[in-house]
Amino acid sequence: MKNLKAGCILTATIILTSLLALSPPTWAAKYELTRNSIEEAKEVNAGDISLFRVKLGDAEATAVEALVEARISGVRAEQEGTFILLWDKENPTGAMAGVRITDGKVDLIFINNRFAHKVRGIFRHILGAKSTKEIRDLLGPEDFPNETLMGAKLLYEKQGFLVNFLERQVNVEFCLGCQDLFSGF
Repeated sequence: MKNLKAGCILTATIILTSLLALSPPTWAAKYELTRNSIEEAKEVNAGDISLFRVKLGDAEATAVEALVEARISGVRAEQEGTFILLWDKENPTGAMAGVRITDGKVDLIFINNRFAHKVRGIFRHILGAKSTKEIRDLLGPEDFPNETLMGAKLLYEKQGFLVNFLERQVNVEFCLGCQDLFSGF
């Protein structure tokens, strides 16, 4: 009887381990922008970010399947050139989030203040910020400041993201090693 129980437990463990090994790696994202509430800026890294299960480095087919072909509640998605743009169905004044695809892979994820009602965690506060001081209070000092009379670009290169602040418009771009993103500094 003990051998039967041990055999059943071993079999169940092997099956569970096999299923976990076969699951898509995008499910293992540390910070899904629409689900996880990470509040510590030190825990945020662009490599751990996902937008509706799409991560940096994912294949174009994965991004199209997850963002365009899947039905996301309250969101209209469309592919325009190298971008997959997500629009709020209730207020379609402009894209609220999206990804850029270069060489068949996702190399940039962006969100802006129109996406604040869907995002969770620290980026909800950042997208609702009224000043660069608020953003710096949340994220700490940036690696390379670039502030003008019109607004600011706050580059957190070590963590892989850039916050663009222009009056009340806030845009966050996540990218790993994107030279075009960091070239303005």
